Amino acid sequence: MKIYDYNGKKNISGERIKEVRRRLGLSQENLAARLQLEGVIIERDSVSRIEIGTRFIADYELLALCKVLGVTPEYLLGI
Repeated sequence: MKIYDYNGKKNISGERIKEVRRRLGLSQENLAARLQLEGVIIERDSVSRIEIGTRFIADYELLALCKVLGVTPEYLLGI
């Protein structure tokens, strides 16, 4: 059985990613560029979709987001 969403969203970290990105003064384009430097090929529109919950986040993307944003996976997952 495939689960395509959880409470209407495809990820649970998007809101926190957006919060931290804004706190750091990064644009979505800047965040995408930093993720690309970490080896994660992602575009600005994908960052936008992650933040609004319409795109899944792969585990390796989550780890790269943590590194770039300076937060823990637990924080982004709301644990």
